Amino acid sequence: MKLVRFGPAGQERPGMLDDAGRVRDLSGRIDDLAGAALLPEGLAALAALDPESLPLVPGTPQADLRLGPCVGGIGKFVCIGLNYADHAAESGLPMPPEPVIFNKWTSAVSGPDDDVEIPRGSVKTDWEVELAVVIGKPGRYIAEAEALSHVAGYCVVNDISERDFQMNRAGTWDKGKGCDTFGPIGPWLVTPDEAGDIDDLPMWLEVDGRRYQDGSTATMVFRVPFLIHYVSQFMSLRPGDVISTGTPPGVGMGQKPPVYLKGGEVMRLGIAGLGVQTQKVRPAR
Repeated sequence: MKLVRFGPAGQERPGMLDDAGRVRDLSGRIDDLAGAALLPEGLAALAALDPESLPLVPGTPQADLRLGPCVGGIGKFVCIGLNYADHAAESGLPMPPEPVIFNKWTSAVSGPDDDVEIPRGSVKTDWEVELAVVIGKPGRYIAEAEALSHVAGYCVVNDISERDFQMNRAGTWDKGKGCDTFGPIGPWLVTPDEAGDIDDLPMWLEVDGRRYQDGSTATMVFRVPFLIHYVSQFMSLRPGDVISTGTPPGVGMGQKPPVYLKGGEVMRLGIAGLGVQTQKVRPAR
């Protein structure tokens, strides 16, 4: 299934895509794509529905029908840094012996096509296309061999980053990672049966039509099952938690000379089978 949340910001309703790519309204069946709806039994109940039996939502998704973040009620937005060796090299940083964990605040979460804001005082706002994992079955100290049974689905994330805040403002990376609008999620949550080979998904990102990132999940250092296992050693994972798994090379910081977002640009990014995001960049209001 491809599951979506549609409607105005803060008023999103749950839906699913039918075979024609139209949105079908799930709000008569579940309150939101959150919590119990993401448990294995919740997803099984949704999979048993005939999309044609659900109300058709007017409009074309990502055209005249806004899609919101594809997961509601996110409790934790956990990110993995330097998980592609070639990205670590372009960043001038050594490959870590264990995954680097940082957080985005949930106030950063936005829809896949919502505007991205350049924060006040920013001089180095950057982009990162990433594969994200959404947790379904909760767990703690999850065995690597069982990790994929805890996955509700996968989606695209743009891990927007302010590099000066991240690197030069003292403390952890979180200062540069969690600004408002720095976490576009979606367009849809793709269940594992439709996500393809998550170890070999092409992924890309363009700014104003120029392709900067053109990679694949095949070059991940730490794979999805290990990351779920690893993160669960430090925190319990609950339905709707998001783990964003790192980015391939081609970020603005890695260009020679570096290229950063100033406002007025348009980003487009996507992962094969998981959809495309489009964001206009503007200064914070």
